[in-house]
Amino acid sequence: MTPSDLFPMPTLSRRNGTLTLETTPLTAIAESYGTPCYVYSEAAIRAAWAAYREGLPPEAGTIHYAVKANSNLSILRLFAELGAGFDIVSGGELERVVAAGGKPETVVFSGVGKAVWEIERALELGIGAFHVESLPELERIATIAQAHGVTAPISFRVNPDVDPKTHPYIATGLARSKFGVTLDEARIGYRQAMDHPALSVVGVACHIGSQLIDDAPLIEAAERIRRFVEELADEGIRLTTIDLGGGIGIRYRDESPLDVAQTLRRLRAVFAGRPERLAVEPGRSLVGAAGLLLTRVEYVKIRDDHTFFVVDAAMNDLMRPALYEAWHEIVPVVDRPECLPRTGDVVGPVCETGDFLGLGRTLAVAAGDLLAVLCAGAYGMTMSSNYNTRPRAAEVLVRDSSHQLIRPREKREQLWADEFALLPNA
Repeated sequence: MTPSDLFPMPTLSRRNGTLTLETTPLTAIAESYGTPCYVYSEAAIRAAWAAYREGLPPEAGTIHYAVKANSNLSILRLFAELGAGFDIVSGGELERVVAAGGKPETVVFSGVGKAVWEIERALELGIGAFHVESLPELERIATIAQAHGVTAPISFRVNPDVDPKTHPYIATGLARSKFGVTLDEARIGYRQAMDHPALSVVGVACHIGSQLIDDAPLIEAAERIRRFVEELADEGIRLTTIDLGGGIGIRYRDESPLDVAQTLRRLRAVFAGRPERLAVEPGRSLVGAAGLLLTRVEYVKIRDDHTFFVVDAAMNDLMRPALYEAWHEIVPVVDRPECLPRTGDVVGPVCETGDFLGLGRTLAVAAGDLLAVLCAGAYGMTMSSNYNTRPRAAEVLVRDSSHQLIRPREKREQLWADEFALLPNA
């Protein structure tokens, strides 16, 4: 049996009844590092990167990894070694890229609320471009750059008002979205930027949403961007880069994901004959199917006709099910043919009714068994928290039969180390 026939993760398989990532049994990970624990496959990341590079070779454009998907330094270092640029949305993410060995000039800075200190730091390091998301932001960047005697490279993140047909929380290209500027606003902004001595116009950017499994909205957005770029050129505003964002989805349940290389070739065809270089900003599609969350069953709680599989991972570890009602396949790590299958909810110990990892799942497990929550490599650890004073999970990178801890589990005492209690009056 090939891994891809069984699971939505390309390097996951079941060998001798035990789930194995690459050639490492997940039982060995649990024994070494405990649970809950995020586990990532290096081979899966490299394969996903190769598909992007096939569709957008270096001579055709650049690939900026979206740091928000998974910002572990070891993951960022791997992408830096592969030749990736980086898409960031905060000053903290910028510092992570630098700490991991990424080059600031390969960084593009998105986000609707860039603070003064973030702009100053990005200018100091010499990032590749600010993706400007409002006219007030353009004014702020210009003022800061002029005060520091430098030139700020800018692109406008335009909002093409294309429906990505995805979850409303991750649709970013509609007119009502907080992200980006309208095409009319962008026209005004580009004219202002061309006349400002502290600004250098380098490109245009857009990003219509995430978890896209149909390339029609991407093509529609690209066609609108091409027409806009041609309008700018007619005004004498010539760009060097067209950034089409990210958003390509993965298979969590029964989706049919896009062929990444083919989709990129179709996008390139839209801009055939144009001199600008293309750029994309994938995140989920590079790391999502490369990672899983390993958790252990604490109790099987049976109430009348309802079953709860209570595990040691919770919504603070993986927020997506509670936030988006997102589906992650959940499977036992070790086959238990002697165990009676039950249908119930996989829930955590956090004190919230919304604390669940999966509802209505049929599992043959008992207390003490391990479960794997699949396709959790994106927006898992990066969205985790310490709610209920719970230490965040460990992270492990697998390479064939070897595994390495890339972030230790937080210690409880770390969670309040920087706090202090007010002493009562003497």
